[in-house]
Parts: sequence; C-alpha cells; structure tokens
Amino acid sequence: MTDCGCEKAKAELEEYLHREVSDADFRDITEHLVNCEDCTGEHLVGVALTLKVKQACQEKAPEGLLAAVRSRLAGA
Repeated sequence: MTDCGCEKAKAELEEYLHREVSDADFRDITEHLVNCEDCTGEHLVGVALTLKVKQACQEKAPEGLLAAVRSRLAGA
C-alpha cells in the first residue's frame, strides 16, 4: 500500500464514506487517514454529517403536511 496523499483523500472522501471506491483506493485512503490529522478531521465531519442525514431521512413528516403535499401534487 502507498499513501495516496491529501489531495486524493480529500477528493474521494465522499465516495470513500459510502464505500464507492475500489478496494485498492479504499486501503490507500484508509492508510492516509491513519497518518494525517487534517484529513482524519475532515473524515470525521463527513461521518457525522452522513449519520445526521440518515437520521433525518428516517423521520416522518407530520400527517397534515403529508396531506397538503399530496393534495398539491394531485392538483398539479
């Protein structure tokens, strides 16, 4: 494995978070994150943001709001 460097790690961070990079790139970025405090900080922000978005997407809208949206869509 080789350290991919900050530029690649930051450029592919979103794909890395969702495991959308090749196995080799995943290993290289992981190795870089272990050794780079700056990129590790960005990775942790990305992880936290991803978790918050997942949580928000699981919440249900109030029934009144759903009814209003459905009504507007039906009229469109």
